[in-house]
Amino acid sequence: MKIYTKTGDSGTTSLFGGERVEKNSARIAAYGTVDELNSLIGVVLSDLSLRGVERRSNLDSDYKRDRFASLAMTKKLERVQAELMVLGSNLATPKNVKVKIPKITRAHITRLEKEIDRMDRQLLKLKNFILPGGSSSGSKLHLARATARRAERAIVTLAEEEKINAAILPYINRLSDWLFVLARYANKLDGETERIWKGRSKT
Repeated sequence: MKIYTKTGDSGTTSLFGGERVEKNSARIAAYGTVDELNSLIGVVLSDLSLRGVERRSNLDSDYKRDRFASLAMTKKLERVQAELMVLGSNLATPKNVKVKIPKITRAHITRLEKEIDRMDRQLLKLKNFILPGGSSSGSKLHLARATARRAERAIVTLAEEEKINAAILPYINRLSDWLFVLARYANKLDGETERIWKGRSKT
């Protein structure tokens, strides 16, 4: 199979089922942003892999505990990448096309919620907004959270035009919360202090 087909040179692309649509359509914008989010999570995974090497070379006394936490995050992020592939295929398939594909379900959402609660119990309670940032992994997870919100907005636009899997919007909404909490958790592991947004400053 060739990487380039030339069929999209006129600005259209093919959906599951064969229908061709403009590349700037709401459907393409939705699953294209999901693809962007998935790629960004890949960058975070690369960071986590490098982080383990750096910690080992420094002979950190907490290496074993820290590496276990990093591996746990890696496993969860890899799972979410696979789920985003499913979500993208759902978005790329119009409702009237009868093909059997995996679907995002309520079970995926429930698992995210349980993981959010589990991580959140290990973090300081939030009383203020915090500024995105921190360690390399933490700051990129904050960026992933913002990208998930953009994907959500694109999916809302699509849902106003066409019927979509009812679990998709709750899933992407919950995923952005999950990424926010994971960013805080990663910063905690890296010993980063969260910066509080103090609102309007006096001049």
